[in-house]
Amino acid sequence: MNWILYALGTALILAVADLFVKLAAGRLSNSVALLIFGSVTFLTALVWVGLQRLRGVPLFAQPNGVLAALGVGIAFTTVTIGLYVTFSAGAPISLASPLVRLAGLLAASLAGLVLFQEPLTWRYVLGMLFAISGVYLIVTR
Repeated sequence: MNWILYALGTALILAVADLFVKLAAGRLSNSVALLIFGSVTFLTALVWVGLQRLRGVPLFAQPNGVLAALGVGIAFTTVTIGLYVTFSAGAPISLASPLVRLAGLLAASLAGLVLFQEPLTWRYVLGMLFAISGVYLIVTR
């Protein structure tokens, strides 16, 4: 279960990303913000691939993996645009970020049940009810 530490670290970094989007929103055009995001992502990937290559890690790409990775790129790009638009419209980070994250969590969780036949338990259902309640309570303050 060491994946939980990775997930918690990723959640923390995601919160930091939201904070930076909120700080940048309205201080540069959304298209320039997306260009900067994409440039940093590209350069990071380029360095990572280069380091993997130097370490002798095999690089491979199966067609279905490439298509899925393209989907990830499109999805995260769209999320980034959505966050910039949301925060540029004046949304408070204390409401918008939890709404985006929890609603995304619910959608991804349901996809796990439907697409990957992950188990449905009473604890899962209870957790989903708490998450939905949390979204409602946060948004309606």
